[in-house]
This record gives sequence, C-alpha cells and structure tokens, in this order.
Amino acid sequence: MVVGVCRLSLHFADSSSLKAKRQRLRRIVERCRSRFNAAVAEVADQDSWQRATVGVSVVGNAEAHVHSMLDGLLRFVEDLYLGQVLSTEREILHYSDDEELDPGLEVEGFEGWEPEEIRR
Repeated sequence: MVVGVCRLSLHFADSSSLKAKRQRLRRIVERCRSRFNAAVAEVADQDSWQRATVGVSVVGNAEAHVHSMLDGLLRFVEDLYLGQVLSTEREILHYSDDEELDPGLEVEGFEGWEPEEIRR
C-alpha cells in the first residue's frame, strides 16, 4: 500500500472576507474530491481571509500512480484559477502487507478493549 500526502498553501488575492474565501475553497475541495477520489480538507489558516492550507491524501498500490494522482490534482487546482498555489509539500509512505501500520498507537489501559455492544 502506498499513501501520498500533500499540503497546498493557497492565496486568494481578491478575497475580502472569510465567506468569500470559504466559497472558493469549498469549490476547490469538492471538485478535487469528486474528480480524484481524494481526501481533501482545509487544515490551517481557517481564520485568514486570503490564505488557506489544504491537506490531501490518496492511496494506491503503486508509487508512480500515487505521484501521478497528486500531480494531476495539483495541475487541476492551478487550472481552476480560484486561488494561487503558493507552495506544496508532499510525502509518500509505503506499507507492506505484513507490516503493522503504527505500533505506537497502543495506549495503556486499552489492551483488549472492545465496544460494549460486542461484549454482550
């Protein structure tokens, strides 16, 4: 399994209010979700009128495909002309079939925990 994570910093030069920025950002997020079947969300700069930071993640079984999806999504955002892409960061993570996803998620006191509905 290959996971691609990308952070986009966007600038909305002619945005004069949070409402105007959020309308444009909503169009970007919804179109990217629909076209690329990607997880897309605003992750920072929520209270800024002209800036937004968007997080994107995609999953695939080949690194080349994940890179291609992220490249296509970035081009798509730029071609929408709803905001200027200031910067991008990306990370590609690889997980093998027999590898634990994150053994660090074990929390003391929760070993063997299961929801009450299952215990009945």
